[in-house]
Amino acid sequence: MGIINTRLHGILDYLVGILLIIVPMVVFGTADSGGEVWVPVALGISTLIYSLFTDYEFGIFRKIKMSAHLTLDVLSGMVLMTSPWVFDFWEVSWMPYVLAGLFEIGAGSYTKVHSLSPKYQVTEI
Repeated sequence: MGIINTRLHGILDYLVGILLIIVPMVVFGTADSGGEVWVPVALGISTLIYSLFTDYEFGIFRKIKMSAHLTLDVLSGMVLMTSPWVFDFWEVSWMPYVLAGLFEIGAGSYTKVHSLSPKYQVTEI
């Protein structure tokens, strides 16, 4: 069930990737910070990297199928959503991580899957 097209998804990828890097640093700072900063920063950096390699409108190198990209989005969302408890910073903050994780899972689950390269196109029989 795809209600988000890949163009909008690409915009969201870069926006969310940048926000995952910047927002925790602004809110918590980097001095004496732990998982509450570095988990979203790592996920933001990885989102930007795999987005650059995805075969869609905003991909530059186009080596990763869109379906694989969406799987990475869902996995990233699951990590983000559970990180306050896994990395033991739930007493500092947990709600933004759960909401951002749910957003990523939703974006990954509700995007129409298609790729730009002909080698990835699904042909009907």
